[in-house]
Amino acid sequence: MAPSSPSTSEQVALIVRQCLEQGGSVEIDGLGEFRSDSSGGFQFLPHTQPKVFLAYVVEDVEAAEKLYACFRALGFDAWLDRKRLLPGQNWPRSIEQAISVSDFFVACFSRRAIGKRGAFQSELRYALDCATRLPLEEVFLIPVRLEECRVPVRISREFHYVDLFPNWESGVERIRAAIGKEGRAAARRSGLAS
Repeated sequence: MAPSSPSTSEQVALIVRQCLEQGGSVEIDGLGEFRSDSSGGFQFLPHTQPKVFLAYVVEDVEAAEKLYACFRALGFDAWLDRKRLLPGQNWPRSIEQAISVSDFFVACFSRRAIGKRGAFQSELRYALDCATRLPLEEVFLIPVRLEECRVPVRISREFHYVDLFPNWESGVERIRAAIGKEGRAAARRSGLAS
């Protein structure tokens, strides 16, 4: 009887183990990282920073990248397609996965974003669907205006938005405060904080 070939999960486990034995680390996107420890074993370090997904239209990429850099500097695990998608990834599935594991969804509104059809609108609808599964008091969707523009009625009727104009730093600080406050509230609800 011929030996059976290893399953896909066994092959992945072997690759992960080889990487760790060679001193590398393996990140499980959205969850944490496996690393070698000083005793020759392995440890899993869960991600504890708030996971923040940034949605924008391509015409607003400069503002989105600036916001991404601000979030990273604040210690948030920010997700921006241009920074996180890898060549060959199925981007629609990867984006839905990133949204579903995010703690916060920041939607960047502008005059260009409001009327444009495409991925931004799809991401926004998916985020609204994800928000329906969360407790009502939990903050998930954070609408952000990059410039003077209207926010869709469905959003403005239920969610308070923040302006990043005329004072960018003040707007970012309001987002940081909301994320920090919600993070502390979530820790209390789960019994992790006193």
